[in-house]
Amino acid sequence: MDKFQTIIGLEIHVQLKTKSKMFCRCSNNIQDKEVNENICPVCLGHPGVLPVINRKAVFKTVLSGMALDCNIAKISKFDRKNYFYPDLPKGYQISQYDLPIAENGYLKIDDDKVRIRRIHLEEDAAKNFHSEDGTYSLVDYNRGGTPLMEIVTEPDITSPEQAGTFLRELRLIMRYLRVSNADMEKGELRCDANINVKKGNKKTAIVEIKNLNSFKAVEKSLIYEAKRQREDFSSLQNKKGKTTRGWDEKREETKSQRTKEEAHDYRYFPEPDLPPLRLQGIAREMKAELPELPEHRRSRFLEEYNLGPEDISAMVNNKNLGDYYEEVVSEALTENKNKKMPKLVANWVVSGLQKLLKSRKTKVCDLKITPENLAEFINIVERGEINSSAAQTVLLDMFERGSDPSQVIEEKNLAQVSDEKELSKVISQVIFENNGPAEDFKGGNEKTLMFLVGQVMKKTQGKANPQVVQKILRKKITEL
Repeated sequence: MDKFQTIIGLEIHVQLKTKSKMFCRCSNNIQDKEVNENICPVCLGHPGVLPVINRKAVFKTVLSGMALDCNIAKISKFDRKNYFYPDLPKGYQISQYDLPIAENGYLKIDDDKVRIRRIHLEEDAAKNFHSEDGTYSLVDYNRGGTPLMEIVTEPDITSPEQAGTFLRELRLIMRYLRVSNADMEKGELRCDANINVKKGNKKTAIVEIKNLNSFKAVEKSLIYEAKRQREDFSSLQNKKGKTTRGWDEKREETKSQRTKEEAHDYRYFPEPDLPPLRLQGIAREMKAELPELPEHRRSRFLEEYNLGPEDISAMVNNKNLGDYYEEVVSEALTENKNKKMPKLVANWVVSGLQKLLKSRKTKVCDLKITPENLAEFINIVERGEINSSAAQTVLLDMFERGSDPSQVIEEKNLAQVSDEKELSKVISQVIFENNGPAEDFKGGNEKTLMFLVGQVMKKTQGKANPQVVQKILRKKITEL
């Protein structure tokens, strides 16, 4: 008996990180702007104005295409996409139709390749605000004209979970390339998801779920829609046309919106005010700009540093943290060639430093601890010069003040006591005061040793080296 197959394709809009908008000099930083403050005659489409192409936006789109193994077009052009809606002041959108900047790429997700059909560049629309009672709408044109890169996949995704994984990896790549912050909460990464289900040779019509602005919304809406189409398969199968639905976050369900327009409905024609783009020179220039991408970094961190999956994930998902880690490892290894050093550094960076960064809401780029100081700190701990409790105190001081670790240890008198002669006196006193537990240990009760170690630590205010204390205790009790 045939099983249902879920077929998903994504259209992802990435707001590019440039200083100005796509075709005018207005700032591309629209955060915290007053309504309709960041506008000019060009992005409002006033008569007689002429658009000018933002070169950086083209460069960033070419770079993104290369990172996704796309073919970069020799010649690309802009087109007018005609439709009327209040968020389009010109009555058309400058976009790309038959000659996009990049085509035929892929992004590998686990063992599957999700093919990239095309990547094109366009201007974003403005933002509509609808009243709750539906009696009026308001438009903020600040966002109108900002550079938007659209990435369209083939329908290769087979589950909502895989769609979420794809989007997370794509966001990571955009951040590694520094083409966008890709923050979904700020609308810098938005997604339309196309879904239908198939059984045998029959399938439902494609439904496009519009304007999804979180990974959770993408996954939940696709789970709901796949279930709805399976349950209503008999009535939905082999219907023609494409419909759009919106995601109701409160009710956690999709709602019907309208029938989807086809390409001919938009009456595309070449943008007469903009010249064609010749991309061969740009492609050569951008090839040298390609950084190490997440997939390669994962493999390299495993091979070069032999780290565990959690450490690798933490430092690949936060590129700045991974860069910082490598600087610390390089510094630490100049003093201590211990093969375990990369793992020790990872432990302090991920389990120690990253937790402090999160709790204090601090970015890696604002970190006061230099890689040199952290490397020195880790080597101090490794040599047993301070104990674990003192190490936490030193790390916190370094985080807050950017202090030198040796200076903190000296200021706070945190150095661990390892001198056997000095400890021997304290240990003799502890044995004398705790003769019962000492005799128990001599009689074979190993547990009492840790009690005696604790008493020594109390007398030395936590400064005694526990390993040295154990060694002396064993020797002295055996000699009793």
